[in-house]
Amino acid sequence: MERDVKRYESETIGKLLLEFSVPSVISLVLNAFYNMVDQIFIGNGVGYLGNGATNVIFPLTQLAIAIGLLIGDGTASYMNLKLGEGKKEQAEKGMAAGLSALVISGLFLSIVLTIFLPQLCSMFGATKDIMPYALDYGYIIVGGTLCNIFPCGAMSIVRGNGGPKVAMESMLTGFTINMIGDPLTIYVFHWGVKGAALATVMGQIGSAIVCIVWLAKKKGTIQLSKQSFEHCLPYVKDDARHGLSSFVTQVAIVIVLYFQNNLLVKYGAMSKYGAEIPLTALGVTMKVFTILQNAITGLCSGAQPIISYNYGRGLNTRVRKILKTLLVISGGLMLAATIWFQLAPMSIVRIFGSTNDLYNEFSVKCLRIYLMLIFLDNFQMVGSSFLQSIGKSVTATMLILFRQIIVLIPAMLILGKIYGVDGLLYA
Repeated sequence: MERDVKRYESETIGKLLLEFSVPSVISLVLNAFYNMVDQIFIGNGVGYLGNGATNVIFPLTQLAIAIGLLIGDGTASYMNLKLGEGKKEQAEKGMAAGLSALVISGLFLSIVLTIFLPQLCSMFGATKDIMPYALDYGYIIVGGTLCNIFPCGAMSIVRGNGGPKVAMESMLTGFTINMIGDPLTIYVFHWGVKGAALATVMGQIGSAIVCIVWLAKKKGTIQLSKQSFEHCLPYVKDDARHGLSSFVTQVAIVIVLYFQNNLLVKYGAMSKYGAEIPLTALGVTMKVFTILQNAITGLCSGAQPIISYNYGRGLNTRVRKILKTLLVISGGLMLAATIWFQLAPMSIVRIFGSTNDLYNEFSVKCLRIYLMLIFLDNFQMVGSSFLQSIGKSVTATMLILFRQIIVLIPAMLILGKIYGVDGLLYA
C-alpha cells in the first residue's frame, strides 16, 4: 500500500498539497502542452493554416477529455468519499467500474467521431482552405480517441488511489514521446499535420501504459482483483455523478467553441484580418490559457482526495482551511499571468510562429483583451472543483453553466453583432 489515508486528517495541509498537488499540476500542465507542442511545431513547420486545423479539431479532443474526466475525476471523488466513510468494498467496485467505463466509452466515441468527422469539422468552423489540414490531422486524432480518454481518466484514478507521482510520470512519458515525435514526423519525415497527430496519439499510448502497469502491480490503497470487476458496472452512475462538474466544464468549452469558431469566421471575414487569422490566433490564445487552467485544476485535483476524505470524516474546519489555501495560491498565479499577458504579449506570439503583421497584430490583441480578467476565473475554478470534492456536483455544475453558457454565449452573440470580431474578445 502506497499511502495511509489517516494522514489526510493529521498531516499539515502544506505538506499534503506539496505531495499531491505538485505532481498533479505538473501532469496537467504537461497535458496542456500536448496541444501547445503541436501548435508550435505545426505553426513553424506547416503554417498558420495547419494551426487553424488543430483549433478545429480541438473541440473534439475536449469532448474526449470531458468523458475521461467525468469518469476519472468522478471515480477518484467517489472512492475517497467511501474510504472516508469506511466503506472500502464500495470504493473498490467504484474504481473497477470507472476503469471499465473508460475503455467502453473510448471505443464508442472513436467510432462515432471517425464516421462524422467531415461534418464535425464544418460545424466547428473549418474554412475551405483549412478543411484538408483538419481532415488529415483529425482522422488520426479521433481514431485514437480511446488513447486520449483512457489515460486522462486513469491518471485521475491513479492520483486518487495514492499515486500522484505515478500520474505525473504517466503524463511526462506521453509528453516526452510527443516532443520527440513532432520534430521527427514534421521536419524529418515531412508528414505535416498527420505526423503531429501521430506523435500525439503515440504519446497518449505511452501515458496509458504507465497507468496500466502501476494498477496491475496493485500498489495503491485500493488493490483490484478479478472479483472487483464482477457486477461493477452499476457503480458507473455513482462515479459519473461525482464527476459531473468536470464533465460539464469540458462540454461547456465544446459548446462555446462551436459558437466562437463560427462567429470568428463570420466576423473575421468582414474585417481586415480575414476568416483564418482570428480563428487561428484566438485558438492559440485559448491554448495558452489552458496551461493556466490546468495548473489550477491540477492544484485542485491534488487536493480533491484530501478534501473528500476529510469531508467524509466530518472535519469541516480542516476542509475550509484547505479551500482558503487553494484560493490564495491560485489567485496569485492568475494575477502574475495577467500582468505578463498585458506587458509582453509578443513574447508568447513569437513562440507559435509570427507569420505576418496582421496575424501578429490580432494575436497581441487577443492575448490582451481575451485574458485581461482571468484572475477572477480563480474563484469559479476552485469553487466548482471544491464543490465536486464534497459531493455537491449539481451546485458545481450550475456555477460552470452560469459562466460559460448563460453569460458568455449571449455576450458573444450580442457584442459580436455590435463590435464585430473585437466584440467576441471582450465577451
